[in-house]
Formats: sequence, structure tokens, C-alpha cells
Amino acid sequence: MSSVQATPGQLAHRSIGPGLALATAGAIAFSGKAIIVKLAYRYGVDAVTLIMLRMLFALPLFALMAWWAGRGKPALTRRDWLGVFGLGFSGYYLSSFLDFAGLAYITASLERLILYLNPTLVLLFGWIAYRRRITRWQTAGMAVSYTGVLLVFGHEVQLGQSAAAAWGTLLVFLSAVSYAVYLVASGEFVKRLGSLRLVGLATSVACVLCIAQFVLLRPMSAALQVAPEVIWLSVLNATLCTALPVLAVMMAIERIGPAMAAQTGMVGPMSTILMGVLILGEPFTAWIAAGTVLVIAGIFVFTRTGR
Repeated sequence: MSSVQATPGQLAHRSIGPGLALATAGAIAFSGKAIIVKLAYRYGVDAVTLIMLRMLFALPLFALMAWWAGRGKPALTRRDWLGVFGLGFSGYYLSSFLDFAGLAYITASLERLILYLNPTLVLLFGWIAYRRRITRWQTAGMAVSYTGVLLVFGHEVQLGQSAAAAWGTLLVFLSAVSYAVYLVASGEFVKRLGSLRLVGLATSVACVLCIAQFVLLRPMSAALQVAPEVIWLSVLNATLCTALPVLAVMMAIERIGPAMAAQTGMVGPMSTILMGVLILGEPFTAWIAAGTVLVIAGIFVFTRTGR
């Protein structure tokens, strides 16, 4: 009995469905992080304690990820360890802490839209560091996206204290800058170590830094005094919204490539806004809708013309 062999095109087509599903699930799970942080803030916890709890529960998962990806691979050199430490500090410790701190002042919707500007920052740093060309279409896409963020920011200022909204926006934007530095600087180390191993090692470094920050700035009793709901929210944040999305996106990239995976990530801002309205009771107005459309449209033009 003869069997019909699938062609390469058919095999590629079969992987698109699961790849898109993984990328979508990863984007939605990532976007849920802001919702969980906002919920935890309702129980009186501060950013230093909250990020420590998240990283404490995530550390075993990322350490296991680094070990699994490094099996049979050469040991890291001193230069590799220095690079991993620097990338972990910028891409996951500093970026995460600034993001958590900013969420205390602004809505989850505005936070997600600011972070969605990350590709534009990567291009700007690439232009500064490597003189990579920026096209007119990319410039137009950037202008549209930043206009959308300013539109939502203006609406946020009208809802509350302008100084608090400006401070929170600045913190989250600096978080995006810190992560963009990580993305630009990580290229060489991704080739040397592999993406999964690098992510596992860098995030493990960030987890240790967040725990050390808590030990230096807060009494140990502060971790025991948080509400039980904060503990469970931190466990959910560490697993469903941190470790699992990393694996999902990595698996998606293997199946559909980074470009399509990035395009699928557009569901992230929309899912954050939807969860913010349904779970947090955040307002959804025509201004927010218009700003979101501008940001997503601008990034779509930016990424499509930059391939």
C-alpha cells in the first residue's frame, strides 16, 4: 500500500495554524500581565514587593528553561556571562521594574500602547548604533503611532491628575526604551547561545536582581504581610503571563517566522483594552478607540514597509 508524501509547501501550510494559535495565545497572555498588576495594586502592595513576588515564582521556570536549552552546549565564557548579565539587567530587570512602577499611575490600556511602540525604538537605536536606514514609510508609520499614544495620553490626563499620568507614562516609555536596548544588543548573543537559552539565562539574572532589590529596600516581613490575593496573582503572573508566553512565542517563531509572529502580536493591545474594560472597569471612549487604531495602523505600516 503506497503512501502519499506531503510536499514542503503542504507541511509549511500545516504549521501556520498552530503557529498563529501559539503567537496569538502568547500575545494575549503577555497582555494580561498589566491587568494582574493593576489588580494586585488594589491590595496596597508596592512595585518593589510585587515584582519580587513575580520573579520569585518565575525563577525556577526560567532556570529550568536555561538548563534545558543548554544541554550538550559549550559552557559560557566570561564574556558570555557579562553579556547575559547586562542583557538581563536592561531587558528584564530594569524594563520590568519601570513597567510595574508606571502601572501604578496609568491605565493598562495606555501602558500596552506605549510598549507596543517598541519596534520604532529598536529602529531608532539601530540607526544610532549601526546607521541603519529609516524609510519615509517607516517615518510615517512612527508618526501615526506616536500620535495615537499622545491621543490616549491626553484623554488620560483629563481623567485624573496630569502630573501622575505624565510620570507613569514616562516610566513605561523608559521601560520600552530599556527593552529596546536589550533587543538591539542581544543579536550577537542570540547567535552564540540560542534564543531560548539566552532568554532563560537573562530572565534568571533579572529574577535574582529583583529579589536582591527587595532584600535591600524592604524588610523581609513585608513579603509576609501582603494579602493572600497578591500571592495568587503573582503566581498567575509568573506562569501564565511570563514564562508560558515566552515559550509560546518562541514555538510560534519556529513555525511561522518572526515577521508573522510580530504581526499576530497586534492582538495584544486590543486584548489589554478589552480586559481592562471588563475586569478593571477602565473607561473605553472614542478617544481611546481612535488612539488604539492609530497606534496599531502605524506599527502595521512601520513593520510591513521595514521588511
